[in-house]
Amino acid sequence: MAISNTPRYPWGDLLRTVNDAAQKYFAEYRAIPPEQRADPDDGFGRATWLGAPGAGEAEIARHEERLGMRLPPSYREFLQVTNGWDEYSHASLRLMSLAEVGWTRDVDPELARIWDQLEDDHDPQDQWYLHQESMSGSLYISEYIEGQVYLLNPHVVGPDGEWEAWDFATWHPGEVRYRSFWDLMEREFGRYLS
Repeated sequence: MAISNTPRYPWGDLLRTVNDAAQKYFAEYRAIPPEQRADPDDGFGRATWLGAPGAGEAEIARHEERLGMRLPPSYREFLQVTNGWDEYSHASLRLMSLAEVGWTRDVDPELARIWDQLEDDHDPQDQWYLHQESMSGSLYISEYIEGQVYLLNPHVVGPDGEWEAWDFATWHPGEVRYRSFWDLMEREFGRYLS
């Protein structure tokens, strides 16, 4: 099966919309006199683009070799547009660069251990249980901030090659699942699309 290089996801448009909305917010914030801010020298809102330069195909392929798997299409296309995304958008967690991304068991062994232990101990009748069986083998793609992290699950792959995406947070039972990384980010960035 040939792999198409034609983009399927409008990341450029979506990220520009989110970035423009964030810049408006930053302008309002910078209009607050420094003495009225919690930290006058916080540097908040100085960046004009919340992303990073996109990753080239060779860089993506090198990291896929490191990870031992081809990344899902929507995530690959995202990385080609921006190799990371800043949390100052207030629309999502900070999405890590390819160099920082890794398997949960390697990036956050404590989180993997805790949830793998729950898998071993769970009662199949528990209503809250949402298949944490893949926590160690999930791809850790964002910073873990205030009990929340974004993960990609290579154990659930659609016919289009998309991996299931998880919004994992301590305030809901287990992971909230999305069909793809695109679907997760579209939900996260949705407030900027209206």
